[in-house]
Amino acid sequence: MKTILVLGVIALIALFVVAQYNRLIRLNIQASEALAQIEVQLKRRADLIPNLVETVKGYAKHEQSTFDAVVTARAKATSATTISDIAAADGALTQALRGLLAVAEAYPDLKASSNFLSLQEELSTTENKVAFARQFYNDTVRSLNTAVKTIPTSFFAGFAKVSEREFYEVEDPQDRNVPKVSF
Repeated sequence: MKTILVLGVIALIALFVVAQYNRLIRLNIQASEALAQIEVQLKRRADLIPNLVETVKGYAKHEQSTFDAVVTARAKATSATTISDIAAADGALTQALRGLLAVAEAYPDLKASSNFLSLQEELSTTENKVAFARQFYNDTVRSLNTAVKTIPTSFFAGFAKVSEREFYEVEDPQDRNVPKVSF
């Protein structure tokens, strides 16, 4: 009878260890998948940019510095590798795109162009997907980091070769500005 009780306790402990290990592995895989989704959406955005730039160039030939800023930011965004580099490049590209869209506002014919409107809608949709992917990644990283830091899963993090991950943070100076409201 004692043997069965001891084997039962050992089996429960083994199941507990396996469950905690698998939880950490699952969270780690989810974080990797979430980061990959951000990269998919950033790639989609990067693929839209040349068409958008060419469309605007046709109407605003003298805005070369704006075009150069977008192209440079796109190049940095497509070559970034670490999470912090990707986030920084993402923020710079967002700023450059704002400049490009501001240039477009000055050209009524461009704003009325169906090609430009279609590209602008695609870009807007992609930006929403990027924002959702960032949020999903950060939610997943929060769950993973919590598991890595809290008991009992913290005891198994080294064994599972899982560690904390960096959050995806885009430094955007415009987010800190107080919006101007006038009536």
